[in-house]
Amino acid sequence: MFLLNIVKNDRGGRWLISALVALIVAVPLLNSLPEDSAFYLPTYSIAILGKYLTLALLAVAVDLVWGYLGILTLGHAAFFALGGYAMGMYLMRQIGDRGVYGNPELPDFMVFLNWQELPWFWQGFDNFAFAILMVALVPGVLAFIFGALAFRSRVSGVYLSIITQALTFALMLAFYRNEMGFGGNNGLTDFKDILGFSLSSDVTKVGLFIASAVALIIGYLISRAVTESRAGRACVAVRDAESRARFMGYRVENIKLWIFTLSAMIAGVAGALYVPQVGIINPNEFSPLNSIEVVVWVAVGGRASLYGAVIGALLINYAKSYFTVELPDVWLFALGGLFVLVTLFLPKGVTGLMAKRGVAA
Repeated sequence: MFLLNIVKNDRGGRWLISALVALIVAVPLLNSLPEDSAFYLPTYSIAILGKYLTLALLAVAVDLVWGYLGILTLGHAAFFALGGYAMGMYLMRQIGDRGVYGNPELPDFMVFLNWQELPWFWQGFDNFAFAILMVALVPGVLAFIFGALAFRSRVSGVYLSIITQALTFALMLAFYRNEMGFGGNNGLTDFKDILGFSLSSDVTKVGLFIASAVALIIGYLISRAVTESRAGRACVAVRDAESRARFMGYRVENIKLWIFTLSAMIAGVAGALYVPQVGIINPNEFSPLNSIEVVVWVAVGGRASLYGAVIGALLINYAKSYFTVELPDVWLFALGGLFVLVTLFLPKGVTGLMAKRGVAA
């Protein structure tokens, strides 16, 4: 009943959740069909779909901050990558003595670099529950510290956008260093198992897809619950008239900090689900360009709609997959052109166009 109340007035959200539930049911069934069947869904396609859903969850996290707080964050790739690294560390610890160098304690890259013992910050990552806790906690703590410093200093607008971009760029440079203990420029890869299940197994890949779909539903519902609450209405007030909200007695810094931290934790979960499906995590995931791309997804889908962020992420990533194979030199121009066109002619994105035609509200 509570979940139904959340999407009671959210027609687009109901369509989104219905579609995701349908996929959760249909994908395993289609994958189980004979390979010569016209309706057979190959496992590699399921892995791609699962990756798209994790990126859609990241877009929801960004829309929560940009759409409802008015903070143009250019650093959410950092939180996404930190969640991915936390999961990658767990997956590396599962390799054990099956690694190239056969040391059950140290990941292979540490043996190659002549490390003698496991660093303190790798301790505990052989436990799945601990790793999942870190997936949300590490991005959340970083966002809390960063937000506390930035918001209480009343940094806003383009200046805040620049320092969020500086944050993710600094982390990217740090993680490139071998001394950091995260695999350097090669990152973490060659994963074998998750919870005792082989990552090369079709069943595991289907399970990760289902986990991604469920996480997107939960992330969407949490974000929608926040935006429909009194806190959500306060967020909109801060976005539209921050000085007036402050004058009326709202603790603007606390509102921003809470939403920013929650958004970072959602992004971390998205990163954790992304890594086992793509099989690698490296410092390139911190790239500021990735954060800018997420902003484009949200703009195309429609800010302050949440389900629009999902639509934008799915559309743009499908287009990226197509163009980078068929016309690799055209993709960046197409992305930039699309952003300009949407800004000029569809300021409310795809969801704004859908609302005009009565498709969603």
